[in-house]
Amino acid sequence: MSKVLLLLADGFEMLEASAFIDVMGWNLVDGDGTTELYTCGLQKEVKSSFNQKVIVDFLIGDVDLDAFEALAIPGGFEEYDFYKDAYDERFLDLIRGFKAKDKLIASICVAALPIGKSGVLADKRGTTYNKNAVRQETLKGFGVHVMNEPIVMDDNIITSWNPSTAVDVAFLLLEKLTSKANANCIREIMGFDPVNNAKA
Repeated sequence: MSKVLLLLADGFEMLEASAFIDVMGWNLVDGDGTTELYTCGLQKEVKSSFNQKVIVDFLIGDVDLDAFEALAIPGGFEEYDFYKDAYDERFLDLIRGFKAKDKLIASICVAALPIGKSGVLADKRGTTYNKNAVRQETLKGFGVHVMNEPIVMDDNIITSWNPSTAVDVAFLLLEKLTSKANANCIREIMGFDPVNNAKA
């Protein structure tokens, strides 16, 4: 079983989180049955952007890295304090821990920024929110080679540039955890067109 840890900061975007939840869940029920998703945060109750509340499965300090194959991180809104959690050293240390064990890390939109701040994307290719140059400049300031592409994968780290990429990032993560054929099968039964080439 491949377990995915969904790392939630206060102010996370529900749309971006739900892409990972649904894709991994559909695979568990109707795919090869090998993916399970669990949530974690700095506190037991995490608020999304627009103030929906989620009770997470684990606190960050209680996570056993060896129990998980991948880390998934949705982005969020500064107005809802996303960076307060996302730039917390405990949040960054969890990212570093996954990278140290060479596990998959998948992010959407500005979730690339804590990955960049953690140092694991230094001298690697990445992307982030593309409708505000400040976000791309911030990522560049962390030593990342910022690409003008919707989804970038470098050294087992997936980044993307806005919420429209959420489902494709989740499917790319599923493909890396299982297979292209399996990911395409889930795409098809969820009503999305299968793809010939992963965006990476």
